Amino acid sequence: MNGLTIMAQCSGTLILAKFGLLGQIPAGTDFTTKPWIEKADIDVLNEPFFAENNIATAGGCFSAQYLLAWIIAKTEGTEAATEALHHVAPVGEKDKYVNRAMGNIEKFTSFCQ
Repeated sequence: MNGLTIMAQCSGTLILAKFGLLGQIPAGTDFTTKPWIEKADIDVLNEPFFAENNIATAGGCFSAQYLLAWIIAKTEGTEAATEALHHVAPVGEKDKYVNRAMGNIEKFTSFCQ
């Protein structure tokens, strides 16, 4: 992994925006924080996860698994991310849960092993 990796979820995205760490990168956040991030001139996406280079944002309290899967994929590869998600996924929903999570991050994992 090269350089600093920064991830934010919900209102954490506002902190990134206020410190100028997002630049022109669009971001994900929750609906409560969205207006404040837009006031900081950041385009807020209607997506649960977005990453560009070493910055990732996610929106909604249940979006943490996307950040975790992305950082695991980034550091250990997509197979490791899939295995980690499968381990913590609810019984009876493992495949569905993993497929959904990996589907949300897959377009941002082209750099992964």
